[in-house]
Amino acid sequence: MESDELPLEALLARFEEGTRLAKICQAKLAEAELKIQQLEQNAAGETEVKPVAAADDGAQGGT
Repeated sequence: MESDELPLEALLARFEEGTRLAKICQAKLAEAELKIQQLEQNAAGETEVKPVAAADDGAQGGT
């Protein structure tokens, strides 16, 4: 950006695209976590709903 290789409009377009893709990835991740919660089985073979606690630990730290 500092080297002026791309005009501001192109940089903004790339930023918007990255934001859009990040939202899609977050939605897919949330969907996968929900499936894991619904399908987790205990040792007896019974289905249990278990929250996915580890996913929340670092998800917001980098944004």
